[in-house]
Amino acid sequence: MLRWAAFPILLVAAALAAWWPPARWTLLLWVPLLLLAVYDAVQRHHSLRRNFPLIARVRWLFEALRPFLYAYIVESPLEGRPFARTERDLIYARAKGDLDAHPFGTELDVYSDEYEWMSHSIAPAVAADRTQRVKVGGSQCTQPYSAALLNISAMSFGSLGAKAIEALNLGAKLGGFYHDTGEGGLSPYHRMHGGDIVWELGSGYFGCRDGDGRFDPARFRDAAQSDQVRMIEIKLSQGAKPGHGGVLPGPKVSAEIAATRGVLEGHDCISPAAHSAFATPIELVEWAARLRDLSGGKPVGIKLCVGQPHEIYAVMKAMIETGIRLDYIVIDGAEGGTGAAPVEFSNSLGMPLREGLIFVRNALVGCGLKEEIRLAASGKVHSGAGLAVNCALGADWSNAARAFMFSLGCVQSLKCHTDECPTGVATQDPGRQRGLVVPDKADRVRRFQAATVSALWDITAAMGLETPWQIQPHHLHERLNSARSDSIDRIYSFFPRGILLDDPDSVRSARYWAMARADSFRAVF
Repeated sequence: MLRWAAFPILLVAAALAAWWPPARWTLLLWVPLLLLAVYDAVQRHHSLRRNFPLIARVRWLFEALRPFLYAYIVESPLEGRPFARTERDLIYARAKGDLDAHPFGTELDVYSDEYEWMSHSIAPAVAADRTQRVKVGGSQCTQPYSAALLNISAMSFGSLGAKAIEALNLGAKLGGFYHDTGEGGLSPYHRMHGGDIVWELGSGYFGCRDGDGRFDPARFRDAAQSDQVRMIEIKLSQGAKPGHGGVLPGPKVSAEIAATRGVLEGHDCISPAAHSAFATPIELVEWAARLRDLSGGKPVGIKLCVGQPHEIYAVMKAMIETGIRLDYIVIDGAEGGTGAAPVEFSNSLGMPLREGLIFVRNALVGCGLKEEIRLAASGKVHSGAGLAVNCALGADWSNAARAFMFSLGCVQSLKCHTDECPTGVATQDPGRQRGLVVPDKADRVRRFQAATVSALWDITAAMGLETPWQIQPHHLHERLNSARSDSIDRIYSFFPRGILLDDPDSVRSARYWAMARADSFRAVF
């Protein structure tokens, strides 16, 4: 009887409403519901609605409400994914300038494998010069850049709305750190407030492409020589969907997005899986050198999520053979990603940040290149402790994406790919963007970055060190199980300088070094 319960209930309700004059207005409710139940009973697409007319729709109601009910009522402060409530609360507090202290001790289980810690000192250091920054750009770069310890990672105009881009760039301007454009191109909203820009070039070459979608040197030169563009970043892959291209459907390619990306309005916007400007490691570094010349001598680097280890070694060999140096490398972890991605890619492809960062650090140090080439980390960093961990693993600075989205007011509704972001951050809907007030949110961006970097300096001083770049792997400890822990340098291998050139067979990754060649990304067996 439950299957058809909607019909007698609605018929009785409609009859009573028709019989009792004060309730007749409710017929405006009961009659449409009755018609909807009839439609459910005869439609052929959904078996549950066909078997349980109208009643089955309650399931979809609770499915829609489930993420919110779970997030606000069920889950504990430590359970939320991808960011736990405690992590988001820290970002919100710092962005607002509220108290960010935590009472009554840690809520973490310090005897579980989730716990790690930095070694503090009996003799904390005297406060150092906290304005120190990272010089990016080696001897082949004529316009080096001084980078902050925490910057805004790649998020494109198109995935984020115009006001979110504006607020991020204004926040970067106010706080003196950089804003990565993402592969979607250099939009007017990136330029509006004059904040430092790192222009990311993906395989679509948006903003510097010709009519066939290939790299256009003249268009690149004209934009890259802007004083606001401080560095160039070649995107090889990203943590959310490494090795995967993308399509922005034609209906979403507005006039603004078309003008920014250099594509046709209303036509599908394609990001190929691979670059057309190069096909080998040598061609990659030669193209990087060309970009550096076209930009007027600005630093040029690459960003990637580490996949096949021999490919990293191939890039190292290409730099050694040609004498061309990249200025920096940004490592994106498989846990990163602000945009939508196929579930199989986000869950099953790519090396997590920790392993990727250590591997590339070892490649640079093992080839004697670390002094020339800076290394940055991008992947789920949100706190001073996270910055300290990245420094211990070899990073010179860190970038964050989702943490800065939280500073704008993101509530992790996971609607980024639907254009229905409730806070106006990840949407092109003007009505939803109305809730995002640029000056207010820009100040939140500035405060979050400043407080987080300040926390890194506090941790550094507590460790008895003068700068974050003195943090070493032996300062970071990780629990292996409830009875054992060790410093990170005894868990992972950290190469001494030059070992890949002097004695490559002595390292655990010797087989990958042997597979690598400068003239091909394919492995040699």
